[in-house]
Amino acid sequence: MTEVDKAHHSTQTKANLKSRLNRIEGQVRAINRMIDEDVYCDDVLTQIRATRSALNSVATKLLDHHMKSCIMDKVNAGEQEAAMEELLVTFQKLMKD
Repeated sequence: MTEVDKAHHSTQTKANLKSRLNRIEGQVRAINRMIDEDVYCDDVLTQIRATRSALNSVATKLLDHHMKSCIMDKVNAGEQEAAMEELLVTFQKLMKD
């Protein structure tokens, strides 16, 4: 992403993403509390799995938006090669652990 590249999320999209992220933030705080309270490991791991799933859901929503707006904007502007390269880099980032 260069300095001039910016996302163009609608107010509704931002609100949805922020709501999801706020819930995830609460889940992470709960995991921290569970560790402090010596909660059974399997229960903590279950919460971690749920949090990871929630983060993946946010990433999927963002990727969907990115492909339908940012990438398509570049394709429609005749920048197909740049759009595909950006998409490849984005997928590579998502695939890393």
